[in-house]
Amino acid sequence: MNRLIERIAPTATQLVRRDHALVLDTFHRYRASDSPRVRQALVNAICLALEVHTRIEEELLYPAVREASDSDFLRRAVPEHEEMRRLIAQLRRMPPSDPDYDTTLLSLMRDVMHHIADEETDFLPQAERVLRGRLGELGAQMMRRRLALMAPRTADLAFNRVRAAPGRSLLLVAGLALGAAMMGRQRALGRRA
Repeated sequence: MNRLIERIAPTATQLVRRDHALVLDTFHRYRASDSPRVRQALVNAICLALEVHTRIEEELLYPAVREASDSDFLRRAVPEHEEMRRLIAQLRRMPPSDPDYDTTLLSLMRDVMHHIADEETDFLPQAERVLRGRLGELGAQMMRRRLALMAPRTADLAFNRVRAAPGRSLLLVAGLALGAAMMGRQRALGRRA
């Protein structure tokens, strides 16, 4: 059963690495010169991804590793997550026009990058050693938990993706949607004739 799960779902450590890549990719799309709408959408996407990621780690991955092994990283990880939560809350209260908005995001991302570096070089290899036979099952649990945490936020996620899209991309998507709607209408009219 574990081998089947590992074939169809990412392992726990693969999920963590994917989350890291997503957050860093989103951050690299951020430009202080972008419109406030785009900047806020990107910050919202970063904050949501980090909130879900840290909850999943703290609820599932960290306890599993703690149970199997002693880890210096875990003693630092939760306080680091708390500092990230503090900065996320601060960003959520600020409009993008606030003079400290960019600086606060940079502080958050500096902390996140430091945390990611420690996690990927120290903690994840340790987790892969001590949880070898459980990584697939744990990954499936983490995916289920992610879906549960994201479900009530689906509309926000979609809204932020649209707001963060460059203008040309929005026009392209709108054009494709309009074209598909027109083709569907023509097909429906053709069937009636």
